[in-house]
Amino acid sequence: MTSKIHSIHVKDLEGVVVDLISRYNNRILLLIIYNNDCLGCTGRAIPLAHEFQTKYPSIQVIGIHADFKNREGSKTSITRIFRNGQIPFPIYIDEHHRVYDQFKAEGTPQWVLITENGVLFRSFFGSQANAQNRLYYAIEALINN
Repeated sequence: MTSKIHSIHVKDLEGVVVDLISRYNNRILLLIIYNNDCLGCTGRAIPLAHEFQTKYPSIQVIGIHADFKNREGSKTSITRIFRNGQIPFPIYIDEHHRVYDQFKAEGTPQWVLITENGVLFRSFFGSQANAQNRLYYAIEALINN
């Protein structure tokens, strides 16, 4: 996958529109597209994303809550999934699941790894062991390249 990504439009938790490519220019990005109603997301993927943020400080982990009908996220509901009430990495809202569709997500969680040049490097669905291993290998390949 070598598609250049020109923009990723989301809303921050205050409702302000943000382009993630502009905001995190020249950074490796690991996006986790998730939904609070997905138990694999909140139980495995979000903790794994936090682990990646800690283990790989050169990578910017970003959560993107994909809104679906009757499954919309809010600042309150997003914050509530964290036991201490503190969000460990930036989380944005994907209204009408446009980013989810942009990356042709297979479901949630969908992981999207983007190079510092804004090129799609890899995209994976899932949070179980096989998906986690593929994600680890992709991150290692990208940062050691």
